[in-house]
Amino acid sequence: MRLCVKSLALAAALLWGGMFLVVGIFNLVAGGYGSVLLDFGASIYPGYHGPGGFGSVIVVTLYALVDGAIAGALLAWLYNRFNAGGSSSQVA
Repeated sequence: MRLCVKSLALAAALLWGGMFLVVGIFNLVAGGYGSVLLDFGASIYPGYHGPGGFGSVIVVTLYALVDGAIAGALLAWLYNRFNAGGSSSQVA
Protein backbone atom coordinates (compact mmCIF):
# COMPACT_ATOMS: atom_id res chain seq x y z
CA MET A 1 0.00 0.00 0.00
CA ARG A 2 1.30 3.45 -0.89
CA LEU A 3 0.47 6.67 0.88
CA CYS A 4 -0.70 9.69 -1.09
CA VAL A 5 1.94 12.34 -0.44
CA LYS A 6 -0.42 15.27 -1.11
CA SER A 7 -3.15 13.92 1.13
CA LEU A 8 -0.86 13.26 4.08
CA ALA A 9 0.80 16.65 3.60
CA LEU A 10 -2.59 18.38 3.68
CA ALA A 11 -3.80 16.40 6.69
CA ALA A 12 -0.62 17.07 8.67
CA ALA A 13 -0.72 20.77 7.76
CA LEU A 14 -4.32 21.12 8.91
CA LEU A 15 -3.69 19.25 12.16
CA TRP A 16 -0.46 21.06 13.09
CA GLY A 17 -1.61 24.49 11.92
CA GLY A 18 -5.09 24.02 13.38
CA MET A 19 -3.63 23.09 16.74
CA PHE A 20 -1.59 26.30 16.88
CA LEU A 21 -4.61 28.33 15.73
CA VAL A 22 -6.94 26.90 18.37
CA VAL A 23 -4.38 27.11 21.18
CA GLY A 24 -3.44 30.65 20.12
CA ILE A 25 -7.06 31.81 20.16
CA PHE A 26 -7.68 30.15 23.52
CA ASN A 27 -4.55 31.88 24.80
CA LEU A 28 -5.98 35.26 23.76
CA VAL A 29 -9.31 34.52 25.46
CA ALA A 30 -7.95 32.83 28.62
CA GLY A 31 -4.49 34.33 28.98
CA GLY A 32 -1.82 31.80 29.78
CA TYR A 33 -3.58 28.82 28.17
CA GLY A 34 -1.08 26.82 26.09
CA SER A 35 1.70 29.31 26.65
CA VAL A 36 4.31 26.52 26.79
CA LEU A 37 3.26 25.32 23.31
CA LEU A 38 3.30 28.88 21.98
CA ASP A 39 6.74 29.47 23.51
CA PHE A 40 7.88 26.29 21.75
CA GLY A 41 6.57 27.78 18.50
CA ALA A 42 8.52 30.96 19.20
CA SER A 43 11.70 28.91 19.61
CA ILE A 44 11.41 27.24 16.19
CA TYR A 45 9.60 29.73 13.94
CA PRO A 46 11.53 32.91 13.03
CA GLY A 47 9.43 36.05 13.18
CA TYR A 48 7.07 34.67 15.81
CA HIS A 49 7.86 35.94 19.30
CA GLY A 50 5.36 34.11 21.46
CA PRO A 51 1.86 34.83 22.67
CA GLY A 52 0.70 38.28 21.73
CA GLY A 53 -2.14 39.61 19.68
CA PHE A 54 -4.23 38.09 16.92
CA GLY A 55 -1.49 38.89 14.38
CA SER A 56 0.89 36.63 16.28
CA VAL A 57 -1.67 33.81 16.18
CA ILE A 58 -1.92 34.16 12.39
CA VAL A 59 1.88 34.18 11.99
CA VAL A 60 2.39 31.01 14.05
CA THR A 61 -0.54 29.32 12.29
CA LEU A 62 0.93 30.02 8.85
CA TYR A 63 4.34 28.76 9.93
CA ALA A 64 2.74 25.62 11.38
CA LEU A 65 0.70 24.99 8.22
CA VAL A 66 3.83 25.05 6.09
CA ASP A 67 5.82 23.03 8.62
CA GLY A 68 3.07 20.42 8.91
CA ALA A 69 2.76 20.10 5.14
CA ILE A 70 6.49 19.55 4.75
CA ALA A 71 6.57 17.00 7.58
CA GLY A 72 3.54 15.12 6.23
CA ALA A 73 4.94 15.02 2.69
CA LEU A 74 8.31 13.85 3.96
CA LEU A 75 6.71 11.14 6.10
CA ALA A 76 4.62 9.83 3.17
CA TRP A 77 7.59 9.95 0.81
CA LEU A 78 9.81 8.06 3.27
CA TYR A 79 7.10 5.49 3.93
CA ASN A 80 6.66 4.91 0.20
CA ARG A 81 10.45 4.66 -0.30
CA PHE A 82 10.89 2.06 2.44
CA ASN A 83 7.79 0.14 1.40
CA ALA A 84 8.76 0.05 -2.30
CA GLY A 85 10.01 -3.55 -2.13
CA GLY A 86 6.90 -4.92 -0.41
CA SER A 87 3.98 -6.51 -2.17
CA SER A 88 0.70 -4.58 -2.19
CA SER A 89 -1.12 -7.71 -1.02
CA GLN A 90 0.76 -7.92 2.28
CA VAL A 91 -1.22 -7.47 5.46
CA ALA A 92 0.40 -5.09 7.93
